[in-house]
Amino acid sequence: MAERVWFPSLSGPKLAGLVDHPAAPVRGWGVFSHGFTLGKDSPAAGRICKQLASEGIGMLRFDNLGLGDSEGDWGHGSFSNKVADTAQAVRFMNESAREVRLLVGHSFGGAAVIAAAHHVDSVRAVVSIGAPYQPGHVEHNYDALVERILVDGEAPFLIGGKALTLRRHFIEDVRAADLHEQIRTLHRALLVMHSPTDNTVGIANASEIFRAARHPRNFVSLEGADHLLTGRNQAKRAARIISAWADPYLADQ
Repeated sequence: MAERVWFPSLSGPKLAGLVDHPAAPVRGWGVFSHGFTLGKDSPAAGRICKQLASEGIGMLRFDNLGLGDSEGDWGHGSFSNKVADTAQAVRFMNESAREVRLLVGHSFGGAAVIAAAHHVDSVRAVVSIGAPYQPGHVEHNYDALVERILVDGEAPFLIGGKALTLRRHFIEDVRAADLHEQIRTLHRALLVMHSPTDNTVGIANASEIFRAARHPRNFVSLEGADHLLTGRNQAKRAARIISAWADPYLADQ
């Protein structure tokens, strides 16, 4: 069962989310951050959160600014906005007596949850799935537009069937983001998950994240999976691994 919710983004517009309610007994609560322009209903987001909920871990997944059912203009967002709104999602859950212990992020969202964990004290465990070591990796999606945007300030951007506007401040913000120190000083348990055959975000990114992290840290190879986890049972398998790994971090201490 999923509950539709709304909460304010840090910049003002309301963000739309779904809370996948946990099966009894309730083991804990988490927040999921989706990939670059994917949204809360993408296969990775929906299937992972539903599976975690079926195993007693309730999850909030939400659309970032201007995507899916959320208000606002995606073009006014940035990596910094994504990080801030992930932290906002955690605060929303905490204020509704569903204290978040777990953050899970896919792709660009995997980088975001590592950064967001620094802003929310309740989080004890972080999972990155197919995440880039540096947020600037996302530039490969729009590299042909970069020079035009830096000169003109913006350009239309078509990705995954979505017509968006990409602005100079997004490029500048993502280039300025440096995840290395945030990984090194995370002070939470970290699970790095990545497919060795990921052709979108290469597995070398997982190696860099793992090397920068301190214990407790774990790495799981999602062999056979594609970047979007669209294959049969790929997302479900990832969720089952997350469920078992996160168990000691969900209980009250």
